Amino acid sequence: MYAYVIRRALNEWSALPEWHIPQGFQPATRISVVLPARNESAYIGACLGSIQQQSYPSDLYEIIVVDDHSEDETPTIVQHWQSLYPQIRLLRLADFVHEPLNSYKKKAIEVAVAHATGELIVTTDADCIVPPDWLCLLASCYEHERPAGIAAPVGFFRERNSLERFQSLDNAGVMLLTGAGMRSGVIHLSNGANLAYPKQVFEDLAGFAGIDRLASGDDVLLVHKIAAAYPGRMVFLKNAQAQVLTEAKPNWRSFLNQRIRWATKSAAYREWRLTLLLAFVFGLCCNIALSGLLTLLAGTRFLPIFIGQLAIKTFFDYRLLSTACRYFHRRDLMRSFLPSQAWHIAYIIIIGILGNMIQRYEWKGRRVQ
Repeated sequence: MYAYVIRRALNEWSALPEWHIPQGFQPATRISVVLPARNESAYIGACLGSIQQQSYPSDLYEIIVVDDHSEDETPTIVQHWQSLYPQIRLLRLADFVHEPLNSYKKKAIEVAVAHATGELIVTTDADCIVPPDWLCLLASCYEHERPAGIAAPVGFFRERNSLERFQSLDNAGVMLLTGAGMRSGVIHLSNGANLAYPKQVFEDLAGFAGIDRLASGDDVLLVHKIAAAYPGRMVFLKNAQAQVLTEAKPNWRSFLNQRIRWATKSAAYREWRLTLLLAFVFGLCCNIALSGLLTLLAGTRFLPIFIGQLAIKTFFDYRLLSTACRYFHRRDLMRSFLPSQAWHIAYIIIIGILGNMIQRYEWKGRRVQ
């Protein structure tokens, strides 16, 4: 089964056409870049700087930063950039929210969309760096394909330790699976750091209504709404030059907290195939760990099971990850492949358990669920 899933994903990825900006493309779409930010003073200047270096015409896009009750210099930094570039707008979530919420980020996006003048909403995160042709690639795909939503790649960079390299390698595989899933129409994944949809689609679906009880899920849960309402019109923009970059979590505590947050939204997934796939991968990792433990405790009769399952997972993971790393120009990450295999099995088991046990977690200095 695992072999079939990976082979199917590789075939779908290979069949997914790479998107390029058409020759002579003349942009006509006004874009609103939505940037929720909370305590991002260390990153938001670089993020805004990268957006300002777009090849897209400056009169055709605006940047809406929504300050989510920051306790640092984030709004001051945004105001500085605003004085230099008039297309930057700063909204303060405190002006629109007067009672406690569970999902401040979703509310920030809703506020930004309500004030947006663009036809196409493009979301990213304040700790990201975007490539120069980012908006041109998204706009050209939108104008030529007229999708109801566009998911695009996100990658990690500037790795400083083995944990960060593990995250980068794992994420490369997730991006391939995201593109393959979109191509097949079987599963829909996405990352809110690089996501686009028409403002009209967001409004027609009443934004995050029905999926706003969870703090997380401003990306995957929204994409599931779009895919259900507009079958076949959610696409993946396959182009390495469209990849938005961010830094991986630097330590185990922040990494586990992030992944638990991601896992808590899985119970709200609307696609049963995605839930089944996640359950299958969790089960496979549990079987590998159990057969390995039984081999140590009960003798070698369990050794063939352990070796067989581990060999299948290792072989097909290598095919998946080497293909993804080659496409995104990160072949260097494959040097971490073998140690990452053990980490991946443990990670899937731990997060699979904790993500279903822990209902409240810390995010941006808040306790949410």
